[in-house]
Amino acid sequence: MIKKTYKTSRLFLVQPNINMACEIVDFYSRNRNFFKEFDPLRPEVFYKVSTHKDIIKKELEEIKHKRMLKFWIYKIEDKKRIIGMINFTNITMGVFLSCTVGYKLDEYEQNKGYMTEALKAAIIIVFKELKLHRIEANIMPHNKPSLELAKRLGFEYEGLAKKYLKINGKWEDHVHMTIINDDI
Repeated sequence: MIKKTYKTSRLFLVQPNINMACEIVDFYSRNRNFFKEFDPLRPEVFYKVSTHKDIIKKELEEIKHKRMLKFWIYKIEDKKRIIGMINFTNITMGVFLSCTVGYKLDEYEQNKGYMTEALKAAIIIVFKELKLHRIEANIMPHNKPSLELAKRLGFEYEGLAKKYLKINGKWEDHVHMTIINDDI
């Protein structure tokens, strides 16, 4: 069974709950300009607490039905300030046993190894506890830090998905990478 909170050496990975809405809005607001080139266009309402309460309710339903798993990342010494997020979506069971991963890290927490630490732990959770066989990541070719992170954690290149996602108002190509759970 998936726990609500996991601890790594420096971080907590916490599943969403309705009480996090303010912290989530703070995270996205602080990083609004930084995330802009990697996110879809965000309407103003996205930066409202009520919007995130609704999003969390939908996510909890998806989590309950094992279609997604999400973790908000906190430093151990600051349990009130979100520094990142990891989201496993499109979880498919049966013969596929696969999902897609996405992740974000606060602009001012880059290059400290936090996402490497958090994502490594989250991958173990997905492979050992959900018993998935495959995790897919789709990364824009110019997002070198994310590509390097995926490679460092064992993701392998599988191809280029042309005009894969509409990011910041424009269809963007994405490098398709996967990591396989050889224990399944």
